[in-house]
Amino acid sequence: MMKLSRLAIGLAMSACAGQAIAQTAPVAAPAAPVVAPAVPPKPTVADVARNAPPAPDYADPAMWAAGFGGLKAAATLPAGASPIARHAKVDVFYIHPTTFRGGPLDLNQDPRNPQANKWADESVVARQGGVFSGCCNVFSPRYRAASFAVFADPAVQAAAFELAYSDIERAFDVFLKQLNGRPFIIAGHSQGAFHTATLLERRVDGTPLQKRMVAAYIIGINIGEGEFGRRFKHVPICDRPAQTGCGLQWNAMMAGTDLTKARERAQSTYVAKYGDNPGKRTLCVNPITFDRKRPASTMAQARGAVPGSPGFGAMQPLKAKAVAATCDDGYLVVTLAPGLGLDPLPGGVMHFHDVGLFYADIRANAAVRVAAYLRAHPAARRSAR
Repeated sequence: MMKLSRLAIGLAMSACAGQAIAQTAPVAAPAAPVVAPAVPPKPTVADVARNAPPAPDYADPAMWAAGFGGLKAAATLPAGASPIARHAKVDVFYIHPTTFRGGPLDLNQDPRNPQANKWADESVVARQGGVFSGCCNVFSPRYRAASFAVFADPAVQAAAFELAYSDIERAFDVFLKQLNGRPFIIAGHSQGAFHTATLLERRVDGTPLQKRMVAAYIIGINIGEGEFGRRFKHVPICDRPAQTGCGLQWNAMMAGTDLTKARERAQSTYVAKYGDNPGKRTLCVNPITFDRKRPASTMAQARGAVPGSPGFGAMQPLKAKAVAATCDDGYLVVTLAPGLGLDPLPGGVMHFHDVGLFYADIRANAAVRVAAYLRAHPAARRSAR
């Protein structure tokens, strides 16, 4: 379902861009016969390797949006957020989502591209990675993330994602050396969540690292409940707000949206791999309660959302008591207070706002999990760089 949902978002963005051009172009009589525009080349799997930017060197602090050389992009806070943690005992490895549109054959983002990095830093690293600065030191690698151009072809997407993930593993190894035995959180959204889940499966689950993992925040993809125990054989679902060593997920949709087709598509990947069983239901942990026994929450419980769509510049002040949310058979259905300025994508999809809607709630929960982990592991409380 990751492929389908990202493709839909890419098409929606392209449609919006085309609409803007149509509304602003001047009207004039044609001076010459109209010539059909050239058809852009269709990318192939071979183009992924052929056009790949050079692999980043993670010994270079410039290849980190946050972490080496300070919090950097993750140091930005909206007014009303809790302070940045000083002398934190836990570190976060945060992986940003797809931010690079590119051209027809720009299939993976170049981590040395300053314009692309600025957009990633301000639109997502600050707004998502920075969520965890209230409890932890945040590390966020620049990587050859797959671009929006890959989502039309599943084979091209798979190749571009595998190239991107190869960077993530190398960055994670550098991150682990920096930790020197300290506990950690892994987190990501959308494409970043896809890589977070892969990292959890390949590098953490069932290894000694699992004992050091506080939690895995896998946000905005469609992991089935039954993948815990199958794909992730040792890592359980986070059932309670203070539980550690576990994984969690949600996908936000506007109230009133017909979820039938989205639910079927989300479950189809699970069914194809594991069979048609109850585990096909997409995992939803309400990011206001963080308690699977309390799947619904009211606006009064919401600690604070970031108004306005992700973009360049500073975040607006947090707005508390502005989001009600309910887990409805795998999806997080949200109702928003007026004035948040958060528009859904076609079909009621709130994908771009999966983190911003719950900024203060996630920030508080990460601190709760860290405190619980440190209480249970006294040696970690004495850890230092």
